[in-house]
Amino acid sequence: MAPAKTTKRAPAKTQAKAAAVKVTKIVKRKAYTKPQFRRPHTFRKPQLPKPNNNTKAVKDNWDAYRVVRYPLNTGKALRKIEVNNTLTFIVDARSNKTQIKKAMQALYQVKTAKCNTL
Repeated sequence: MAPAKTTKRAPAKTQAKAAAVKVTKIVKRKAYTKPQFRRPHTFRKPQLPKPNNNTKAVKDNWDAYRVVRYPLNTGKALRKIEVNNTLTFIVDARSNKTQIKKAMQALYQVKTAKCNTL
């Protein structure tokens, strides 16, 4: 019969010491090559909107008839219709291009290819 193997255990103090040793990683920073130091921008979270105290719904006054006023029928505009196949309208000065395109679709059932404003 072979003799029984005996294993020696380390005392509890040495095991606790080994577990307490912490390994730290050394990080090397990139060297600055420019004469000025530019601070990196930090993330700025956008501000949340304040709750609305007015509970009743506000009606949108920007309908298609307010955006597009009337078609322009001067000599220059009529020539553009014949030569360039382009329509000219007088629109509200505060309306933007997307509002004009949507109003043209609603009023005349025409998809606007291009919208030039002055």
